[in-house]
Amino acid sequence: MELDQVLLLGSLLLLASILAARLGSRFGLPSLMLFLGLGVVVGELGLDFNDAGLAHSLGFAALVLILGEGGFTTRWTEIRSALPAAILLATVGVGVSVAVVGFFAHYALGLSVPDSILLGAIMSPTDAAAVFSVLRKVPLPARLRATIEAESGFNDAPIVLLVASATSLALGEGTAGGPGLMIVVIIAELVGGAVIGVAVGWVGVKVLRGIALPASGLYPLGALGWAVLAYGVGATLHLSGFAAVYVAALVLGNGALPHRHATRSFAEGVGWIAQIGLFVMLGMLADPLRVSVASMLAGLAAGAVLTFVARPLSVYVCTVWFGFSPREQVFMSWAGLRGAVPIIMATVPLAAAAPGSSEIFDMVFAFVVVFTLLQAPTLPWVARLLRVSSGEDATDVEIEFAPLDTIKADMMQVHVPDGSRLHGVTIRELRLPTNSVVSLIVREEEPFTPKPDQLIRVGDDLLIVTTAADRRQVEGRFKAISRGGRLARWNQDERA
Repeated sequence: MELDQVLLLGSLLLLASILAARLGSRFGLPSLMLFLGLGVVVGELGLDFNDAGLAHSLGFAALVLILGEGGFTTRWTEIRSALPAAILLATVGVGVSVAVVGFFAHYALGLSVPDSILLGAIMSPTDAAAVFSVLRKVPLPARLRATIEAESGFNDAPIVLLVASATSLALGEGTAGGPGLMIVVIIAELVGGAVIGVAVGWVGVKVLRGIALPASGLYPLGALGWAVLAYGVGATLHLSGFAAVYVAALVLGNGALPHRHATRSFAEGVGWIAQIGLFVMLGMLADPLRVSVASMLAGLAAGAVLTFVARPLSVYVCTVWFGFSPREQVFMSWAGLRGAVPIIMATVPLAAAAPGSSEIFDMVFAFVVVFTLLQAPTLPWVARLLRVSSGEDATDVEIEFAPLDTIKADMMQVHVPDGSRLHGVTIRELRLPTNSVVSLIVREEEPFTPKPDQLIRVGDDLLIVTTAADRRQVEGRFKAISRGGRLARWNQDERA
C-alpha cells in the first residue's frame, strides 16, 4: 500500500475505534472486544495480515505503552499495601493456573504434555489493557483495585519466560536447568527489572523536575521517554523489561512532575492508541472462519476450568495471608480478565511453527472473546452483588503544577471532583501558607476572583500561586481537606 493509503485507512480505523469505544461505553460492551471485532471485519474485507512474528513484535511494543499508562495513572498510596499480594498472584498464582489448566488439557482434552503446558502458560496471565480499561470504571476499595491492577502489570514477565520454555518443549528442544532453574530465573528477572525501573524512574523525576522545558507538551513526552528507556535497559540486560517499564512509570507518575495531570492524560491517550492498534491487529491476524467447532469447544472448556477452578484456587492461595475477605477473593477471581496478552503469547509458538500452534491459537482466541464478553460487562454488577462496591466511591482531588522559574514560584491547578469534601469549604478555611493564594476559580467555564468567604463547589477548578518551598505543603493541605473535610488537621499534609 502507498503511504497515502496507509494514512487514510489508519485514520478511518482510528475514528471507527473511537466511535466503537463510545458505543461500547453506552451499551455496556467492552471496548477492547469491539476493537478486536473491527480488526476481524477489516481482515475479512480483504486486508490480509498473517505475519505472526510481526504481530508478536508489535504486540510487545503495544504492551510496553499500555503498562506505562498503567504505571502513570496508579497512585503509590493505593498500590503500596497491595504489592505483596499482587506479586504472589503474578508468580505463584500463575504457576497454580498453569498447573491446573495443563492437567486438564492433558487428561481431558488429550493434548501432549508440552502442548498442555503451553496452553496453560498462554491462558493464565491477566491482561493489563483489559484490567486498566474496565476495572477503573468500577468504584472499588483502593487496595482491592490496586492488587488486581498490579498483578496484571507484573505477570507478563514470568509468562514470557514460561511460554518461551514451553514452546521449546513443543519443538522437542528441551529447556536447560529444569523447573528449578526456571523459577530462579523468573524471580531474578522480576527483581532486576523492578530495580531498573526504580533507578530509571528516580533519575527521570530528578531530571524533569530540575529543568524548565520550553513547552509544556515536552514534559509528557519526556516522562514517557524515561519509561520506555527503562524497558530498553531491562531487556538489554536480560531482565524483565515489562516490570521495568511499569515500575518506572509508577515512580514517574508519583514523582510530583511538572504538568503531572497533563502527563497522565497524555499517557492515557497513548495507552488508548496502543490498545486500539493492538486489538485491531490481533483481529486481523485471527480468522474466525478457520476456527473449528472442536477447537472452539476445547478452548471454552479450558477457559471454564481456568475461570471457575484455577483462578479462584490461585487467588485463595495467594491472598489468604493478607486479610482479604471471601467476598473480595471471589471478586478478584472474576476480575482476572484475559484480553490481548494471551493472544499475543499464542503468536510465540505460531511464529516458531511449533506443532499444533494453529489449534492452540484458535482455542485461545475463542476463549478470550467469549469470556471477556462474559466477565467485563458484569464486573459492576458482581461488585455490587458481593458488596465490595457501593457505587459511590469518591474520586481524589486532582492537582497539577507548572514551574514559574523567573519568580521562583509555582502555579497550581486543583480540580474538585464528585465526592470531594472540599465542597462547601471557604477559601479562608483552607488555611494556606502566607505566601500562597487562590488567585482564580473557574466555575461552569466562568472565571472569577474569589474572596476569603467564597465557597468551593464540586466541579470547580482553582488556580493557586505559591512559592516553590510551600508547594508540597499546599498540595498536601488540599488532599487532606478533600478526604477529611474542613476539620482535617494541618499535619495531615505530610502524608499526602
